[in-house]
Amino acid sequence: MRPPGDWPAPARWLAGWALGGALVLAFAPFGQGWLALPLTALLLYLLYETPGARSAAALGYAFGLGLLGFGVFWLRISIGQFGGIVPALALAFTLLFILVVAGYFALAGALIHWLGQGRGALHHALLAAPVGWLAVELLRACLFTGFPWLSLGYSQTDLPLAGFASLLGVFGVGALLVLSAGLLLSWRRGWPLLLLAALWLGGWGLERIAWTRPAGEALPVALVQGNVPQREKWRPSRLIPSIERYLALSEQAPEARLLIWPETAVAAFDDQVEQSVLAPLEARMRAEGRDLLTGIVVRRADGRYFNAMLNLGVSGRQAYFKRHLVPFGEYLPLEPLLGPVVDFLHIPMSDFSADPRVSPVLRLAGWPVGVDICYEDAFGDEVAEALPQAAFLVNASNDAWFGDSLAPHQHLQIARFRALETGRELLRATNTGISAWIGADGRVRARSPQFREAVLRAAVQPRAGATPYVRWGDAPLLLVVALVLLLRLGRGRRFG
Repeated sequence: MRPPGDWPAPARWLAGWALGGALVLAFAPFGQGWLALPLTALLLYLLYETPGARSAAALGYAFGLGLLGFGVFWLRISIGQFGGIVPALALAFTLLFILVVAGYFALAGALIHWLGQGRGALHHALLAAPVGWLAVELLRACLFTGFPWLSLGYSQTDLPLAGFASLLGVFGVGALLVLSAGLLLSWRRGWPLLLLAALWLGGWGLERIAWTRPAGEALPVALVQGNVPQREKWRPSRLIPSIERYLALSEQAPEARLLIWPETAVAAFDDQVEQSVLAPLEARMRAEGRDLLTGIVVRRADGRYFNAMLNLGVSGRQAYFKRHLVPFGEYLPLEPLLGPVVDFLHIPMSDFSADPRVSPVLRLAGWPVGVDICYEDAFGDEVAEALPQAAFLVNASNDAWFGDSLAPHQHLQIARFRALETGRELLRATNTGISAWIGADGRVRARSPQFREAVLRAAVQPRAGATPYVRWGDAPLLLVVALVLLLRLGRGRRFG
């Protein structure tokens, strides 16, 4: 069999695309995380055998098309079925998004080739590949507001490398997986296999370190899943019936000191329903001696409105406003450029505002709680901003936008990783599922079925202290990337 470097370019592209598509199986809901190691090793082998940075970029691009094409094709559901856009246009937007985001993987291929240029296979596998991959994943998480979905580290949620999450976060775990793949490729030398075993045993050992400690008694909480169909959710005639449904479900957990309803459970502007909904809810919660944290849209006097979580009850009225908005879903990026196109095509577009100054910590049922909304929990560094003050974490979401697709399962896996990184229990309240109580070890203690009404009871354990990741964030990873890039640039000048 000819080495990949002698293959026709289309054959290499097809192989890269197939590897990317197969990698989706390593993520939720398939749960075959072990596949990530051999698939990544094969990708590194192809990259090493590929001649030239341009060919490496093309291979990386094909890999990205496979991963995203199978892994986030669910975007067409939210854009088309629930976004009010005709199916053909929804499909076109989804494909365009995949074509653009796959460019990050092209950059990864080119960067790995450049970092390893002029060096041997060992340097390529053990330094160029992990650092190149890490650099691009960090970039993908921040450029143009970021899209860190399907970051490689998430595939390891249930495997030993997840032990490093509390030190290095999801991007560090992803880099260690790429390093593991490089060690596997170098097995003929002997010692790389010993280092690979030591790395994975180290992760297994780190899983058993308690970086945080219990603080006080467990708090009874109830997550209420109303299962309100997305097509009906925003109809004015459905508002009161939806509230009544949530209240009836909440009555099934009289012991709960904190009730959590999902994102926009009150599907209206706060100023429109102050007297008819909010004031009666607040009085009821005070009479029952508990708090209700619910999603709602808050509108200010200047006309700006915010995706918010509002507390009503004994702890007083408090609100968290979403800080990291979903591009195209909650606001239009590059509005001067894209606004005329959106208007011409008559595409419905939300125009939420963000409030980066708002604190993500609310005091609920006697405890400081870190709150985030939907897509925000994909950004580990932002979730960590609530710590070490927060005793536990809450994510409120409405995954009804994504129907019966891979997205809700992938989103739950992301939430599990946030618990691992922070050493905090995490409560996830959603409209149609998957609602979940996640332990500080990232394991799911309880979960709801999808597309059914549910009340999930949790005895959440408040915790104190901070993991190394909470203290350092991604700074050590950025330092490593910067150092390696500077050394490579210096070498290039010296010999160029």
